[in-house]
Amino acid sequence: MEAYVTEPVGVLRMSEEDSHTWLHHVILLLDAAVRQIDNREESAKCALIRAKSLLRKQVDLDFPEVAPDQRGRFLAWQARKVHQYIDEHISDTLSVSDVAALLGLSEAHFSRSFKRTFGEPPYAFVIRRRLERAIQYMLETDLSLSDIALRCGFVDQPHLCKNFRRSMGHTPAAWRRACLTQAPMSSGVNTQGTLA
Repeated sequence: MEAYVTEPVGVLRMSEEDSHTWLHHVILLLDAAVRQIDNREESAKCALIRAKSLLRKQVDLDFPEVAPDQRGRFLAWQARKVHQYIDEHISDTLSVSDVAALLGLSEAHFSRSFKRTFGEPPYAFVIRRRLERAIQYMLETDLSLSDIALRCGFVDQPHLCKNFRRSMGHTPAAWRRACLTQAPMSSGVNTQGTLA
């Protein structure tokens, strides 16, 4: 008897929750790869950052909710509300107490649930989102770094530079020059972070 294979061998079927978890791990791996790439590999670093940006946008579109079934995590509506509030107020001064008040939680309870839901403490999450927004501005606009810093919620340009260098290993100006001087990515991604 002949056996017919209806789908390719190795195709993994995942639930939406498993897919979201998997995509989150891929983003974390891309972050780690960006931090480990040597200074000489600037084009590879730019490609990884653009890939991470595209993947993050897709995750935000495909999985706007966080699975509520794990103990100690936010419910899906709470996670959406917090995430949306942070993104809408990214240029403002954000405090844990203000965001916790949205859900009527104490700061301690909010911080624990936030870390269990998003995988990092609130402060680290906000800094990461600000850096992602700054990268987007650096790639898509001609704004000065001081303008970008203020639009992304950093106190000033040195504050942006300190956090950017800690995360990326380069100053924003050097990184921006390196990314913008190279030709559009051969992988089909243009400078707007969308597929060409």
